[in-house]
Amino acid sequence: MAGYFGCISRLPRAAAWLLIPVVLLSACNTGEEGQKEKKEAAAPVPVLVETANKGAIDHMIITDAVLYPVNQASITPKITSPVKRLLVNRGDHVRAGQTLLELETSDLTAATRETQQQYEQAQANYEMLRGATIPEDRGKAQTDVQVAELNIGAAQKLYDNRVALQKEGALASKLVDDARVTLGQAQSQLALAQRHLESLRTVSNREAIRGAEAQMNAAKAHHESAVLQASYGTVRSPINGIISERPVLAGEMPASGTPIITVVDISQVVARANIPVDAAAALKPGRPARISGPDGDIPARVTVVSPAVNPNTTTVEVWIQADNPGEKLKPGGTVRVAIIAATIQDTIIVPASALLNADDGSTKVMIVMPDNTARERRVSVGVRQLKRVQIISGLQEGDRVVTSGALGLEDKAKVAIQEPKAEDEDEDKNSDEEAKPSEPAKDQKGKK
Repeated sequence: MAGYFGCISRLPRAAAWLLIPVVLLSACNTGEEGQKEKKEAAAPVPVLVETANKGAIDHMIITDAVLYPVNQASITPKITSPVKRLLVNRGDHVRAGQTLLELETSDLTAATRETQQQYEQAQANYEMLRGATIPEDRGKAQTDVQVAELNIGAAQKLYDNRVALQKEGALASKLVDDARVTLGQAQSQLALAQRHLESLRTVSNREAIRGAEAQMNAAKAHHESAVLQASYGTVRSPINGIISERPVLAGEMPASGTPIITVVDISQVVARANIPVDAAAALKPGRPARISGPDGDIPARVTVVSPAVNPNTTTVEVWIQADNPGEKLKPGGTVRVAIIAATIQDTIIVPASALLNADDGSTKVMIVMPDNTARERRVSVGVRQLKRVQIISGLQEGDRVVTSGALGLEDKAKVAIQEPKAEDEDEDKNSDEEAKPSEPAKDQKGKK
């Protein structure tokens, strides 16, 4: 004010009297603004707070993945033949064992009939040899033995009579010699007949039947092979699923070794994700997970954790399998998966909105003291689960953490705790529901 009046004193008297009211008014306004700023600086800052509590938090691994069908069959025909008839189109649902198409097999059918006749002929020969030829030969040999025995008996009797007559001098010695020769011939004939009968009973009978049986079995195998070749003309689905590919038309000759129909089973899907090695180390088959879908998150489960690291990406491939109700998830698409690697019990948990970046790059939070002053705390953050985070150190259970209004809040500043709005409470509730594991995961980990 002294400066203002000094300036006025150097002005002409009339002008000085005119400026005095203006200076006084300006001084009054300046005083009022200063008092208002001091009053505003002393007013408490409105904030939202939440109490830091101990609880459980899931160590979640969230990443992108590519969808694959749970089962797939690319059907390649075993014979090369033109397509005779197509019974399905792309997009049709099929069952395991259902006929999909038929190939031209007229030549194979004719070959089947030919081998059938050959098999029946070999079977008839075997039956005839076993039931007629062998018994007939054996009967004839037995008759020859009997005749030889009769001949040798008659020759022996003749020889004995002639020997007796020779002793009486009534018969010449030549006739006795002739009788002896006849007896020897009869004995040789009997021995030959006996050996023939024995061979029929042992070697000849068994080997003949075995040879005929072998010919019959060979003809049967040839016939079965021809029937099997002809059956390859009917192409059936090995699995339940949907026709995803059918690149041939009726009358076309499919290239040898080329799939002609592809069937995919998408009643379940497998999301394959590439996860860094350090994160994959905590994963095991059976861990619960969720896959984002058109109707929200779908419960899933880890089925495969690759034992090897991909040298190109230095990641581990993990398979997450889930039911696909309504077949809304399509193979080949990209989805977001969240895997619960572990559940940490009895740890300090706060909202992620409470975290602030400190000037030195560390993480801090603002807590409200009992006298409603804000104090700065440096914290160490652990696992993050959606909108909740684990605090490893820096907070104690029961600390009131500022979740809204902490940005720019100075240490030891006065605060006024506000009640959260209804929509904020609903949002927090929804985030908590999203953070909960799926029902299968609860069953696996047990009730908490």
